Amino acid sequence: MHRILIVDDEQRMRHILQIMLERRGYITDQAATAEEALQLLTTYQYSMVITDLKMPGKDGMELIREIKKIDPDYPVIVLTAYGSIESAVEAMRAGAIDYITKPFEEEKIMMTVERSARFSELVQERRIRREELAEFFEFQNIVAESQQMLQILKQAAMVARSPNTTVLLLGESGTGKELLARAIHYNSSRSSKKFLAINCAAITPTLIESELFGHEKGAFTGADKAKPGKLELANEGTVFLDEVGDLTLDAQAKLLRFLQEREFERVGGTTTIQADVRVIGATNKDLKELTARGLFREDLYYRLNVFPLHLPPLRERRADIIPLAMFFLRKSAAAMGKYDPRISDDATQILLRYPWPGNVRELQNAIERAVILSPDGTIRPEQLSFLAPHRVQLQPVVESFTLPASGISLEQLEIDLVRQSLEAAGNNQSEAARLLGLSRGKFRSLLKRLRGSS
Repeated sequence: MHRILIVDDEQRMRHILQIMLERRGYITDQAATAEEALQLLTTYQYSMVITDLKMPGKDGMELIREIKKIDPDYPVIVLTAYGSIESAVEAMRAGAIDYITKPFEEEKIMMTVERSARFSELVQERRIRREELAEFFEFQNIVAESQQMLQILKQAAMVARSPNTTVLLLGESGTGKELLARAIHYNSSRSSKKFLAINCAAITPTLIESELFGHEKGAFTGADKAKPGKLELANEGTVFLDEVGDLTLDAQAKLLRFLQEREFERVGGTTTIQADVRVIGATNKDLKELTARGLFREDLYYRLNVFPLHLPPLRERRADIIPLAMFFLRKSAAAMGKYDPRISDDATQILLRYPWPGNVRELQNAIERAVILSPDGTIRPEQLSFLAPHRVQLQPVVESFTLPASGISLEQLEIDLVRQSLEAAGNNQSEAARLLGLSRGKFRSLLKRLRGSS
């Protein structure tokens, strides 16, 4: 239900609008002055405000400016006398969404109100979506238990508070570079603005400059109209340049200038455009090697490499495998209506021993496929048979051990091995069990027995 605030110093005008609006199912409140309206705005959430321009005390223009300080997206419709269109234009520049001239027709008013109501709904949907995204990308909600990833998230949280710092994310494909880039954006002061991503490797060299900087009409064949680029569209927000190592040298030169001066020209244009954008680059390539081979500008490398973060491959942070697998499992199982999803101990061992060349992305796809193959949502070894068998080490490597002449305390040896395995696995019991060649259940039984005897 839409609630509308009517602001006009004429009681008769407020009453007419009230009758028209409430007849169509809207809820209305009234204010005779801008000051009274501002007080109501601190008490209730309105879908829109309809205000006259000429009022004693603060006039309608001042009210619009005050409303925009409260919420820049607040829809405001202004009432203006016929022949005072200049005032209406000025109000639109101040942030009003539409205007109605007096005397007015009911149908025209209702058309304007309905448009504004829809706009209000879209703004609210966008705000809710933005809040959901911000919550989803909070650093504490990113699945990670390994010390390596926890340290990276800590550093990412620090750089998020520095909204202008350029960040370079390094690591193999599928390690979660875009997820981390979005988390940095949504935890920064730029979070209410756009996050735009460009895959530099997926766009042809002839079009990458147009994607980044935009182009003017007639700049090249097919450019039948002017088009802004991602840097222009993301003003005050963040641009994520995935696979930045694949940029052409010409595009690199323009990007370097933008990072230095925060300005650029569209392809085929002469007008200098300024944009306030944070750039986050990402690559799975060795930029230093590309620089040595003359394929990547050294000066651009240093401009991008202000705050580098290296995401290790999944095989080097095995403590994250099972937590990530459970996250993807719950998500996929819920989507398919399979409740109480689980991973058997044997399947856990397969997941832990597989090298995951495709990293987190491959793990997510594998879990989704396994859930589809599982009749009840529980993942067992047979649901993971599609993983390349020759790449899964089914038996742990057992090193030979020679009993010293003086003998040993077997119980103490077990205690020491369990303690060392937990330290090496960052207290992740599944990973510690893998290091000892045990199932998770057997490891827990051993841990319980040793703790009971200590």
